[in-house]
Amino acid sequence: MRVALIHGLSPYRPLWALQKSLCAQRERGECEDTLLLLEHEPTITLGRSAREENVKEDRTFLRNEGFEIVKVDRGGDVTYHGPGQLTGYFIFDLKELRTNLHQFIATLEEVMIRTAACYGIRGGRVEGLTGVWVGDRKIGAIGVHIRRWISTHGIAFNVKTDLEAFSHIVPCGLSDRGVTSVADAFESPPELDEVAGRMIPIVGDLFRREPHTIEFASSIEACLDL
Repeated sequence: MRVALIHGLSPYRPLWALQKSLCAQRERGECEDTLLLLEHEPTITLGRSAREENVKEDRTFLRNEGFEIVKVDRGGDVTYHGPGQLTGYFIFDLKELRTNLHQFIATLEEVMIRTAACYGIRGGRVEGLTGVWVGDRKIGAIGVHIRRWISTHGIAFNVKTDLEAFSHIVPCGLSDRGVTSVADAFESPPELDEVAGRMIPIVGDLFRREPHTIEFASSIEACLDL
C-alpha cells in the first residue's frame, strides 16, 4: 500500500483530478492501492445527495470569504474541508480486498475511531449515520465513490479544524448534530503530520497491507509524480 503524505495546503480540484487519474491506473493494474493524506484549502463540497439549502450562505459571499465550492461525485451531503483537518483519499481495489461497500465504510470508521483513541478520545458510531462521533458531535466524516470496485474520496478527520467554518453549512445535512475535533480535548493539539503518523499503521493493520510512505512538499509535486 502506497501512502502519499502531502504537506502544505492543497487546492481541492487538482487533488480530485489526481484521484481520478490514480483510479484509472488502479483499474488497469498500473499501481497499487494508494492513500493520499493531506490538508485542504477552505472548501465546501456537495456530494451526490446534497441539498442546495444545506449551504446556508450566498455563494458569492462564501467565495469572497475564501471558500471554494465544488460539486463532487462522492456519496453524502454537504461538508467542509480546510486547514487543521486531516483528509484521507483511498484509491483502493475493493475486489482485491475482498470487501464490499458496507464493510469498507465500516473499516474507514474504525480507522478514525482508533486514531481518536490514540489521543484518549472515545469515538463511536451512531446507528443509521456514517462517520465517527463523540457524543452527538461528529469528529470524522466519510464520503466515497466506487467505480468498477475502485474507491475514491474517503475520510475527513478534524484535528484542529476551525469549527466555525462549519457554521456556513448544515454538515452532512444533519441540523440537530454538531462537530468537534481532537483540539477540543487538548490545550496544545497535535500537528497533522503526527496524527497522520498514527493513522498510517492503523490503515495498514485494518486493510492487511504493508504501508510505505512517500512525502511530497506540495500538491503540485504530488500531482506531477504520482
